[in-house]
Amino acid sequence: MDHCNDSAGLGSGSDPALNCTAPQPPADPCTPDALLLQRVLPTLYLLVFLGGVLLNGVSGWVFCYIPSSKSFIVYLKNIVVADFLMSLTFPFKILSDAGLGPWQLTVFVCRASAVLFYVNMYVGIVFFGLIGFDRYYKIVKPLLTSAIQSVAYSRVLAATVWLLMLLLAVPNIILTDQGVRDVTRVQCMELKNPLGLQWHKASNYVFVSLFWVVFLLLVVFYTAITRKIFQSHLKSRRNSVSVQRKSSRNIFSIMFVFFVCFVPYHVARISYTQSQTGAHFGCQTKWALQYAKEFTLLLSAANVCLDPIIYFFLCQPFREMLCKKLRIPQRAPQDLETSRARRGNMIQESTETL
Repeated sequence: MDHCNDSAGLGSGSDPALNCTAPQPPADPCTPDALLLQRVLPTLYLLVFLGGVLLNGVSGWVFCYIPSSKSFIVYLKNIVVADFLMSLTFPFKILSDAGLGPWQLTVFVCRASAVLFYVNMYVGIVFFGLIGFDRYYKIVKPLLTSAIQSVAYSRVLAATVWLLMLLLAVPNIILTDQGVRDVTRVQCMELKNPLGLQWHKASNYVFVSLFWVVFLLLVVFYTAITRKIFQSHLKSRRNSVSVQRKSSRNIFSIMFVFFVCFVPYHVARISYTQSQTGAHFGCQTKWALQYAKEFTLLLSAANVCLDPIIYFFLCQPFREMLCKKLRIPQRAPQDLETSRARRGNMIQESTETL
């Protein structure tokens, strides 16, 4: 029976025309959810952008006053730079996803902005891995001396990391050189030439593999560090409980951030990359993987807001300099003397800067 005629036959004294509503078609699983992709995600990225720029701006300002006297300070400064540059790519993604800019903006995001986003994200991941290695070498192997512990070597290694990440990612910019087919719906993968599609797939596998290698190494490093610290202070029987709590907090806060921010994205990334470059995925599956990728990528982006918190709680020079610049009262002189005496021990000093 026709829906309009059926409504009109109900007869309640109301105008049949007002009761005549066309049946709503079922939601098309191949149509993206505009509310999620064009409203919710850009709003969340805006919050992350504001927090990231503010916190990393303050962190960069504080680190300007901290001399690069140790290798882990060099690595932390590079993480601040990477996080700040990563934050600066967010406005382009926000405007593009929200549909507030011209189609040329979306092309810019596909060709350059998104690539720089990933470069800085993986640079930060690698430097956290180098910090873990540096702490492992100084705590678990304190009697060994090597050039890799020097500040000069750390600076060379930092420059090498940036260079390698750029060499791996820049071809994704160069090979995204195809014309736009439909300015009303720009698809990033359509802008890549055949070689660009293959490079995109290969570079993503390299980046994902790099993350898992760093993550597993951090688990190994910090497990060995925890065991070494516990054994050392159990032997000395001095402040073992407080030191164990502090070292556990330092180590597990880093692993917590890695697990929450990066693990979900790298679990979803492989299937999403396959859906982009393969033809055997249905549109419903592609959009499901797209949603998973976008929201887990948001968690990875939120790392720029969490890293400055890690600097404050885990890096003693950063915390002291921040309090000094903001004129925040620090601990009493007696407590400071006690802290200096404790830092005379190599392992104790290392736990302050995990």
